[in-house]
Order: sequence, then structure tokens, then C-alpha cells
Amino acid sequence: MEEIIHARGHEHVSAEHASTFEVTTDDYLTPAGDCILAIEADRAPADFDPDFVAACRDADATITVTIEAGGHTESVTGRGDPDLEFTNERSAVGRTSDYVDDRTIVNGAEFAADGFDRDLVDALADGAAATVTITVE
Repeated sequence: MEEIIHARGHEHVSAEHASTFEVTTDDYLTPAGDCILAIEADRAPADFDPDFVAACRDADATITVTIEAGGHTESVTGRGDPDLEFTNERSAVGRTSDYVDDRTIVNGAEFAADGFDRDLVDALADGAAATVTITVE
């Protein structure tokens, strides 16, 4: 199963955060938002299909987040968690940790914002359109 989010980059995308990455529906980004990869997302976790959410709540689920922008693609894999809420109406956050809040879409991610391919980050910093595909197995 998969969910797709369309968003765009922003000049302040730096992807320097070491434990999270985020896609937000907000239409702005300050330099302090060093985990944010894309803004103006057309969907948030609260919009996801209930069957998709249920699948992500399996502790054995493998969740992969793939971001495509400017001809570059990067995927990061993590795991599901029974406590995932998928209720946030603003932001989707991937985490390298086990922390869960209403924004969390994946835990135990292989890497955070600082691990994304720098060519992809540069394209996002140039404002490229982004497609975020979240799959669960």
C-alpha cells in the first residue's frame, strides 16, 4: 500500500537535522527548520487511508519514504509502530528514534534529513516540485 504527497522545495531547505525529516503543508520555511525537506504538501497524515494507517501500526511493518525532486530520488526505510497516530493535519515526520507523536509516519529510519542525497537537497533548495511516496509492507 502507498500514500503519495505532492509538495515543493524552498530556498531554506538545508536538510541538516540528524534525527528527523519532515514534509509540511505550511507555505513557508525559516532557516531554523533544518529537518524540513518540502513545504506546501497537498496532504498530511490525517488524510491517509485508514487501511494504510492500520498497516503502519504493525510493529513488523517496513515503511519506506521515497522523495523525488529535480530528477533526483532518495529512499529511506524504517519501521511501523502500534502507537502511530496519523492524526496531524499539518506535518509528516520520519524519525530515526522510537519517539511517536501525531506527526510521526515512520520510526527507526535509516537516516534523517542530514542523510539525504545532497543533489536532491540542492534541487529542493532551488524550489523543485517534490513527490513523496510512502509505502508499507
